[in-house]
Amino acid sequence: MPFELRPYPTPTLEPKGEYLQRAWRESVLPLAERFGVFMKLPEVSPQPHTHLAFEGYQYAKQYGKGNEYNHSIFSAFFQKGENIGDINVLTRLAKEIGLNQDEFRQALRERKYRESHQLALKHAYEEARITAVPTFFIGTRRLQGLHPAESLKIIIEEELSKLNSDKIPEGFSCEINGNC
Repeated sequence: MPFELRPYPTPTLEPKGEYLQRAWRESVLPLAERFGVFMKLPEVSPQPHTHLAFEGYQYAKQYGKGNEYNHSIFSAFFQKGENIGDINVLTRLAKEIGLNQDEFRQALRERKYRESHQLALKHAYEEARITAVPTFFIGTRRLQGLHPAESLKIIIEEELSKLNSDKIPEGFSCEINGNC
C-alpha cells in the first residue's frame, strides 16, 4: 500500500544533511548489509516527492505489473540514485518493464491516477493508521518496524490458529479498496 513519508508540499530532505547522513550511516546501511542488499544514499538533491512515482504504480497495477514497477522504482532510486520524481525517468522505467511508454507518460502528465493514489494514501493514513515504514498487518495484528522472520512466522501461525482454515479459500486476498 502506498505511503509517503513527506507528501507534497512537505519539504523533502537534503542528502548531504546531517539527519539523512546519520540515519543512513547508523541504521539503513548496516541493516542493508545484514540482509545482503546493496543500497546507497541517493544524491538527488533535494530528494524528490514521490506522488508521480506512486501514480505510475497505479497505472502499472492496472496492467498487472505493480510489483515489477515497484522493484524497478526502488532499484532506480536506492541503488542507482535516479530521480524518481522526473516523468522521463519514470517513463523509461515503465518501458523497461514492458509498459506502453507513451500511454504511461500521458497518464502522468494528465495526473490520470491522482485520485486513485489519493484514495490509497487516505486509506493508509486514516484507516490503516500507518505512520511509519515498514508496517505489517497480519490477521488482527499491526506491527511497525522490522521484526525477525521467526517472530513473523510465530505471529502468522498464531493468527491462522484463530481462524477456521476450512472456511478460507486458497489464495484469498483483499485489495486496498476493500474488495475481497
